[in-house]
Amino acid sequence: MSEVSGIETDLALARETLESHFGEAPKIGLVLGSGLSNLVDFFENPREASYSELPGFIPSTVEGHKGALVAGKLGGVPVVAMAGRNHLYEGHSAAAVVFPLRALIHWGIDSVVITNAAGGISASLVEGDLMLISDHLNMTGQNPLVGENVDSLGPRFPDMSLAYDPELRGKARRIGLTGGLDLKEGVYASMLGPSYETPAEVEMLGRIGADAVGMSTVPEVIAARHAGARVLGLSCITNLAAGKSKEVLTHDDVKDVANSVKDRMQYLVKELVKAI
Repeated sequence: MSEVSGIETDLALARETLESHFGEAPKIGLVLGSGLSNLVDFFENPREASYSELPGFIPSTVEGHKGALVAGKLGGVPVVAMAGRNHLYEGHSAAAVVFPLRALIHWGIDSVVITNAAGGISASLVEGDLMLISDHLNMTGQNPLVGENVDSLGPRFPDMSLAYDPELRGKARRIGLTGGLDLKEGVYASMLGPSYETPAEVEMLGRIGADAVGMSTVPEVIAARHAGARVLGLSCITNLAAGKSKEVLTHDDVKDVANSVKDRMQYLVKELVKAI
C-alpha cells in the first residue's frame, strides 16, 4: 500500500468511526491547548470519546491536555472540540500530530478555532492577554506535508498568504470590542520544544518578527489550510518568554494562567462560533 492510499484508508476509517460515535459532523471544530480543555465543561449535551477509542488519534501525554474529542453545542451552535492535542516534542511525526484535525475536516468541519498557551515576546503583551494570531513562523524544522502529496486532501504547494482567515479575525475583533476584551494581535512562532526557549532564542525570535512563542499550532494550521479549512488562531499569553521576566517558568504556571482567563476565553469562543 502506498503512503497516499494508506492515509486515505486511515482517514476513511476515522470518518466512519466519528460518524458512528457522533453522527453528522458540525461545521466548526475547536483545538484546545494547554489548560484550555475546560471549555468543554460549558458544552450543552456533550458526547465524548477518548482518543484511545478513535483510530489515528494518539492519547496525549501532557498534563493539562484532556485527550478526548467532545461534541456538543456551545451557545446553541453544534461544535466538536479536541480537548488536548499531540506535539512534535512527544516524539510524534508531523503527519501523526495533524491526523486528528485532518480526520475532523474529512468528517465535515470547514472552520477551525485553534488555541494555545504561549509566551509573550512583544513588549505590548502581558500575562493573561488573549492574542489573535495574524501569521506564524515555523521554527520547528518540520512540516506535515513532507512526503508524497495526498491530492484528495489538497494541492502539492498550498498558499499560506492568508493562513489565518482575515474575515474570522475581523469577527473576533468586533466581538472583543463588544465584550470589552482587550484583544491583542500578532505573529506566533512555533518551536520544537520541549525545553523552553533561551533568552538568546527569544531575542532572535523578536528580531525576526515574532510576538509570541509556543510549541504547537503551526503544523495543524498548515494541514487545515492544505485541506481548505478556514482557521482562526488564538493564543493565551500565559507567561513572559525567557529573558523578559526574572521568574523561572514551569508548566504549572502555564496551566494556572490559562485557567485564570477561562471566562474571557469562554465568552470569546462562544460568541465566535455563533458568528461563524
